[in-house]
Amino acid sequence: MMHFDTKRLPRLKGEDNIMSREYMFVGIDDFSRELYVGILPDKTQQSAAEFLQQVLDQCPYTIECARSGNGTEYKGTDKHDFVALCREQGIGQKFTRVKRPQTNGKAERVIRTLLDMWHSKHHFKGRQQRNMSLLRFINFYNIVKPHKGLDGKTLYEKLYGDFYDNKL
Repeated sequence: MMHFDTKRLPRLKGEDNIMSREYMFVGIDDFSRELYVGILPDKTQQSAAEFLQQVLDQCPYTIECARSGNGTEYKGTDKHDFVALCREQGIGQKFTRVKRPQTNGKAERVIRTLLDMWHSKHHFKGRQQRNMSLLRFINFYNIVKPHKGLDGKTLYEKLYGDFYDNKL
């Protein structure tokens, strides 16, 4: 299961109200806590589907279910871009209970972690620098950072620990 959520990013210093806001889409694997993040220009079904396709292109394992909020970027009819891509890929969809964001707690928590450990710690000179910094943070999160939910292991230790333990 992959948990999905979206967060509107704060304006960067020097950006005025005329500039459009950017949105951070997150996907986090339920088992390993592997994190996928993309910054897209809007919070639409097209952007959600584009992000899902990016996750599918990078993810080494099969996603069986997508859990998300009830936002219009994730929920709709068969012609909805995100819904259609899920169906095309054989991915089931589950939604949080209305006004109960804790039912998608992994995605909610990782957004808070991203804002606390990454976004608030840097003074970005522009959007391109913010995107590059995000890539470095995702590498840190996925490879180096121990996770309490994984008994202090990194996600790679969780995914491949038995393999490496048996090979050594």
